Amino acid sequence: MSRADIIFIGTAIVDAIIKGFDPEPVSATGYRADSCSLNPGGEAVNGSVAAAKLGAKAAVLCHLGTDAAGGMIEDELVKNHVDISRIVRSDAHATPVTTMFVNDDGSRRSITNKAHRYNFHPEQYMSALTGAKAVVLGSLFRAPFDDPAVIRSVAEYAHDQGVLVFADTKLPNFTKLTLDDIADSLPLIDYITPNEDEGHYCTGEDDPEKMADALLAKGACNVIIKLGGEGCFFKSREESIRLPACDIEAVDATGAGDNFLAGFASELLRGSGIRDALIFANACGAVCSTAVGASTALKSREQILEFLR
Repeated sequence: MSRADIIFIGTAIVDAIIKGFDPEPVSATGYRADSCSLNPGGEAVNGSVAAAKLGAKAAVLCHLGTDAAGGMIEDELVKNHVDISRIVRSDAHATPVTTMFVNDDGSRRSITNKAHRYNFHPEQYMSALTGAKAVVLGSLFRAPFDDPAVIRSVAEYAHDQGVLVFADTKLPNFTKLTLDDIADSLPLIDYITPNEDEGHYCTGEDDPEKMADALLAKGACNVIIKLGGEGCFFKSREESIRLPACDIEAVDATGAGDNFLAGFASELLRGSGIRDALIFANACGAVCSTAVGASTALKSREQILEFLR
């Protein structure tokens, strides 16, 4: 395996995105939609592709089935210069496919299936982190990070190796974990990045600052609450930063959070301060939302810098 600056660990899936679904049937079994498309996705894929486009040496540690969906994802990663040497492929489990219904404002609903339950064990491959500067766990509360022991093993190994640890979150789908279940891992995670729905689930709070306070009280080091069209809120024990969203016309928010985190992490690795990295991350999430698919709109770091200018 070649050295990577940042390694994304998590799920790799294919998103079947249906935009503009009309619930009124046109026949006994037929419906219409504005568009339907297949897009490689999943937190590990979305984040690693975005980070590679932004100039980072990005790698992915995930499982793929030996099926057409797995081949499609691998092709997308190779095309975007993501290191795939850490991918584990087997015919024992299918590559998950998610059906997503995207509304006109970019919001979405998704349908998962039993393939999403397969709990790949990244803790068995910790030698893959050798030489990395950062690792992204995507996402807590979803496979493979729906097992407190797996979260602890990966976060502890990375922390002990001096690797910067980022962790995104998702709402649970099959295994119901709570914040208390993973509390012993929180001090090992440098940045945790829930959106407002996930923050509410974790803490029971509705206000972003109170969400952050609750996570900090449980041992989190730095908290970023992603607020979609309202921007983002950062808080540590030393400072807090609130930034508005970029002014765009959202088309599809799929992967916006993954692009946000990839932008934030890659800018920190370049030596940017927290505020500048958050501004850059906000722009990455915004640009991602201007096209259908998680990896369609973002092209390069220069594109984001020009967008900010």
